[in-house]
Amino acid sequence: MDIDSYDARLLRAIQSNSDRTVQELADLIGLSPTPTARRLKRLAEAGIIDRHVALLDPEALGLQATLFIAVRTSQHDAAWLERFAEGVKRMPEVVEFYRLSGDIDYLIKLCLPDVRAYDEVYKKLIAIAPLSDVSASFAMEAIKNTTELPIPAPR
Repeated sequence: MDIDSYDARLLRAIQSNSDRTVQELADLIGLSPTPTARRLKRLAEAGIIDRHVALLDPEALGLQATLFIAVRTSQHDAAWLERFAEGVKRMPEVVEFYRLSGDIDYLIKLCLPDVRAYDEVYKKLIAIAPLSDVSASFAMEAIKNTTELPIPAPR
């Protein structure tokens, strides 16, 4: 789907604050409310707007530690992947989970109360499926952490 400059401004606006009313969004992008509402609907139907969520502050919830787990495995068959992926997706501490190219097979991001809590997560992780190597790094500081995607320039 091609997006124009109004769509691009609208997407930027809702990424920074999706609680805005249609009138507020219309004022921000320079259209009236009706075409703004139509654009929102079209962008949602096209799958560009995936969902509306509330972003929570991890520290306010007592989740002081962010860890990144690098996983290597010697098994790459479909059955192993399905077992591992389903097991990891069920872990509430996991907030991001990727299959990678290169030296690391999987990267997992965790939000935990503290680094000590990682031991319990580690035990759950190694119980899911055989792994060759699991190494963890904890974030000392979040320098940039955003959910806002770069919006391509209109065509």
